[in-house]
Parts: sequence; structure tokens; C-alpha cells
Amino acid sequence: MLFTYGKRMEFYNTIEFAKDQDNPDELKKFRERFYFPQHNGKPVIYFTGNSLGLQPRSTADYIKQELDDWAKFGVEGHFNAKNPWYSYHEMFAEPLAELVGAKPSEVVAMGSLTANLHLLMVSFYRPEKKRFKILCENKPFPSDHYAFESQVKFHGFNPDEAIIEVKPREGEFNLRTEDILQQIEEHKNELCLILFGGVNYYTGQAFDMKQITEAGHKAGVIVGFDLAHAAGNIKLNLHDWHVDFAAWCSYKYLNSGPGSVGGIFVHEKHGHEKNIPRFAGWWGHDKNLRFKMERNFSPMEGAEGWQISNAPVFSMAVHKASLDIFMEAGIEKLHAKRKKLTAYLQFVIEETNKIKNAGIKIISPVNEIARGCQLSLIVKQGKELFNKITEKGIVADWREPDVMRLAPVPLYNSFEDIFNFGKILNEVISE
Repeated sequence: MLFTYGKRMEFYNTIEFAKDQDNPDELKKFRERFYFPQHNGKPVIYFTGNSLGLQPRSTADYIKQELDDWAKFGVEGHFNAKNPWYSYHEMFAEPLAELVGAKPSEVVAMGSLTANLHLLMVSFYRPEKKRFKILCENKPFPSDHYAFESQVKFHGFNPDEAIIEVKPREGEFNLRTEDILQQIEEHKNELCLILFGGVNYYTGQAFDMKQITEAGHKAGVIVGFDLAHAAGNIKLNLHDWHVDFAAWCSYKYLNSGPGSVGGIFVHEKHGHEKNIPRFAGWWGHDKNLRFKMERNFSPMEGAEGWQISNAPVFSMAVHKASLDIFMEAGIEKLHAKRKKLTAYLQFVIEETNKIKNAGIKIISPVNEIARGCQLSLIVKQGKELFNKITEKGIVADWREPDVMRLAPVPLYNSFEDIFNFGKILNEVISE
């Protein structure tokens, strides 16, 4: 059976086809740069980079460098280490800017995702009596909703009134962009903030951030994004889209370890406003004045001015190990492979549906522009099927009540992975 991808490419559900795609792949060498969990003495088929990315083999060396410098220099490592700790975060400006489509001054590696969202909402959620509402997607990641609720309550408003969730149409799983824009227009005189996920964690839908931002600004509303499932996954152009702010984690597609350092983006139009409200800390203070230990806070320009504390060096060392791989691989090449891998996974699943009448429903968008490298499935066998493929060496992800998520990551997944997944899926369904 075949499937036409784009205008020229035909897919076949055969091992020969999968190997024919892998053999000339410029990125295939990066698979060997990661550790894979083992199942019966063989690497698992790992499709959960959307939850926790695999460990780069270089990670230990990056951490050891900092451990060795700590042992050698003690406190003087802040200035004498190979990568001086005092300015450690500055190494991340260029790669993060390339990753999210920003200027280096607009990004900084810092904190953790939800803490960073709170810090940014201090600056960008400033409700008034008439304009106090937050617009978000239906069922954002729970931590986001908790942040919205607590911020709303902190300012004295009722979350039931202040938080507007845009819901899919009856019988649909994904939001239509026109419905999001309609909600912005309908509530434009009440909205204080629009804060969406760049990619929804549950369905894998990638939102049209450019259009949402344009509509929000036309309504006079600040627009931000949680990029936890977008950074390192989809193509981003935060600066050119004029997004006001964004935050992300680094432990999913960015392969930087559980709970590792997060990152933020603040558009330069805000980054140069020294009087914008914010919760201040020593590391956000003008570095030329930092050691004068004066009382009055003078923020650094750009995203660095939102820093609270000095760099968590060991966590950042892990982050740097992964980002160096991203820069070596090339962002555009990764995006091209991601589209093709995910399309092939969709094809293999649909083939299983045809042959086995498996009752699998893909709830992620079928349009590659509207998704990243995640497909979310509803399967009629439910958790039982998920458990059975897990027993056969597939590491996927289950989300209650009935969704299995699969993420073929271009840095370390292959077409052969996808073919073998389809083979196991067929076996399990036949059983």
C-alpha cells in the first residue's frame, strides 16, 4: 500500500522503504549521540520525546567540566572556569535565539517553566476593572491553568469569570483559527491577556501564533505563549510575529534532563522598558553595577532583566550539551525531517486501521502545518493496547481518559522505528 506525501513522495509500509529513507538521511548519525533505554537487550522504540527527551551521550562530559572546575577553582570558577559561571547564561543567547526565532537579547535561559510564566505574568498580566480576562485554549496543561487561576485570584478576580477557554466545535478535537480570532474580537474590550500553548500537549495541535498575535494586538491585548511543546519541535519566529513574551522548558524536545532549566522570550519592544513592573532579583540587575550592592534595582536590557538568580550551572551544562547538537544538526533540516517522519507515522497507523479495522482515531491535525512531531490517538482497546505495546518495547505516553501520544523526534528517531512500531501494533491488535 502507498500514500502520496506532498506532491512527489510516495510512502510504502515496508522495511525496504523505511531503510531507503534512513540510509541517505543526513541526520541519522545523531541517533548514535543519545542513550536509549533497553528492552530485552535491545533499544526501545522511544516515542516520548514530547515528555522527556533522551540523554545525549556528551552530557556527562559537559557536567564533568564544571565539576572539575569547581574542584580546581572553588569560588574563583565564577571567573576562571573554562566556561565562567558568572556569565554562563550568556552562552545560550545565540542558540536559543535561533531555536525560537528571536534576537539574542530577547532570550535567556533561566528558572523553570511555570515559575517563569508567573514572573512574566507579573509584567504582562496587569488587569483593570473592565479589562481583566485571560483567553487560552481549551484544556491547557494543568500547570498553566493553575497559574492563571492563582494570578487572577491574586488580583482579586473570580477565575470562573476571568478565564475564557476557546473550545473546539461539537464533534471536533482541534481549534479552528477563525474561532480563536472570533473569541478575541468578541471579548476584545474585556481581555487583558491572551496566553496559549504554542502546541497543545493533549492533541499536538500547533496554533497559528502569528495570526493570534496580530488579532490580539489589533484588540489592544498583550499576547504570550507557553512553548513547552513547541520549542525544539516546530518552526518559531517569535520576533517577526511580534509575540510579547513566551516561556518554555528544556526537558522535552530539548533533551536537557528532568526538571532542567527553562527559558524565556521578551520582545525587544518590552525589553528596553526599564520601568515595566517585574519581580526583581540580583541577576537581573545591571551587571556593570551588580557588585556595588546598591539598593535601587536597575534592570539589564532585554530578557536578561527578568532573571532572578544566578545560573544553575550543572543544569545549564546539560542544556548546553543538547543545544550544541541542535546547532550542529541544523534547525531547518530537523524541521524537514520532523514533517516527513510524522507523516510516515500517520500513514502507518492509517494502514493498520484499513487492514485490521483497529478503530484508531488520530485526533491531531492531519495538516502538517498545524502540528509538530506528535500524533495523539484514541484507540478502542484503550489502555489495554497501550500496555501491550509497552510490553513489546514501545515507549509511548498515555493521557487519561483515552489518548495515546506518539512523538517521532527527528534527532534520534528513524523511519525504521516507525515501520517496526506499525509491525508491533499489527501484532498486538491481531492478538
